[in-house]
Amino acid sequence: MNPLKTTTRHAPTGPVLEISGDLDYTTATELRELITTLTLHPGQRLVLDLAGLEFCDSSGITALIVAHNHAHTAHADIALAAVPDHTLRVLRMVGLDQVFPLHPNSDAATHH
Repeated sequence: MNPLKTTTRHAPTGPVLEISGDLDYTTATELRELITTLTLHPGQRLVLDLAGLEFCDSSGITALIVAHNHAHTAHADIALAAVPDHTLRVLRMVGLDQVFPLHPNSDAATHH
């Protein structure tokens, strides 16, 4: 099991949250709590950079939905960047690839 690590940085478009390690039932609550503390302003974009994500289960997918709802409550956008193949397959199976804008990397996600 790989511990969940998060790093927040700021881009001109809004916060970029880099997520690495395992996003599962033991760590999803930690991510959900972190996301709800992020201040988003209308028109900003929250980018979740998943380049370092090694595993994501249904609890992790739920945490991504929490992030989506948090952004929309703040009238902000959300995008996923560098989604690993294993997570992308799950997003496609449940139709979330139609909900989240997907970008190859965080640089692409932070340019309007």
